[in-house]
Amino acid sequence: MELTMGSLPVANVQALAAASRDVPERYIRPEAGAHPGFADCGVDIPVIDFSRFLDPDSSRDESSKLHLACQNWGFFQLINHTVPKEVIEKMKLDVREFFQLPLEEKRQLAQVTGDVQGYGQLFVVSKDQKLDWADVLYLNTQPAPERCLRAALDNYSAELKNLADRLLEIMAKNLELNPDVVTDKFKVGIQSIRFNYYPPCPQADKVLGFSQHSDADLITLVLQVNQVQGLQIKRSGEWFPVMPLPGAFIVNVGDIFEILSNGRYKSIEHRVVVNTERERLSIATFHSPQSHAMIGPLQELVRGSGARYKTVNHEDFMKLFFSSKLDGKSFLDRMRY
Repeated sequence: MELTMGSLPVANVQALAAASRDVPERYIRPEAGAHPGFADCGVDIPVIDFSRFLDPDSSRDESSKLHLACQNWGFFQLINHTVPKEVIEKMKLDVREFFQLPLEEKRQLAQVTGDVQGYGQLFVVSKDQKLDWADVLYLNTQPAPERCLRAALDNYSAELKNLADRLLEIMAKNLELNPDVVTDKFKVGIQSIRFNYYPPCPQADKVLGFSQHSDADLITLVLQVNQVQGLQIKRSGEWFPVMPLPGAFIVNVGDIFEILSNGRYKSIEHRVVVNTERERLSIATFHSPQSHAMIGPLQELVRGSGARYKTVNHEDFMKLFFSSKLDGKSFLDRMRY
């Protein structure tokens, strides 16, 4: 089977959901039924208050909380952050309006062969693989693209890059890395944003909005556009729903950070389930190093324990990542010695 760096075209799920209550076979997922028995209560992932980093009297304690969250959970909710409310609300409005457009208008931004950017589905690499119950719009937003962004997206992208850079700097310092390493490895070079639309499904226990995966980046910030729960994280072999706090970003450590930290910080598998009656919308913003960065354990974190992961260049990293989508093998497993 040929490896593709893009995504094959598939049917529009929003249109499928509107046309029929029947779910096509390619969307039926036996593993989707493995929902936790306590789905209504969720799991209390750590909550990090960003404003406490700005106060010398509380920054040390909050940094310690962040360090433990990255070590033990790989996920946390970020409150009292620096992204202005008006920037968030305008971005939410634009996302709602986009997914309400007629299908033919949305298809003007359809993905093209060999490119994941655009409107469609991500990581469809074969004509017989199971599909997710979702439509997405995926855009590369940093470095600033040559084409013009709408003002709301431009502002949102810049604010999240700034917030991610500040978070990454704190996380790197928690690992006792020197400033030169922080600048070289942990400053965001590449940012991409995935706008997610999960239609309601009458057979919600038979489909997945987004398949089980971990994120192949440094850090991801997820914003709920509406308050329909769907994100689940895997912990101790079980799936736990995450209940987003109003106004918070749900943040998770990515595969690249786990590799750079030589396994000290954890990139956790997660997935999305859907609702029987209500649509769910979210915005996931991914942050990665610059394209020339080598990806492997930092020498400062290898001493004494040895490297747990290989070191590869960006091109080989992307090949391994897309190969994992082709055969279903964990990307991190491919990187481990």
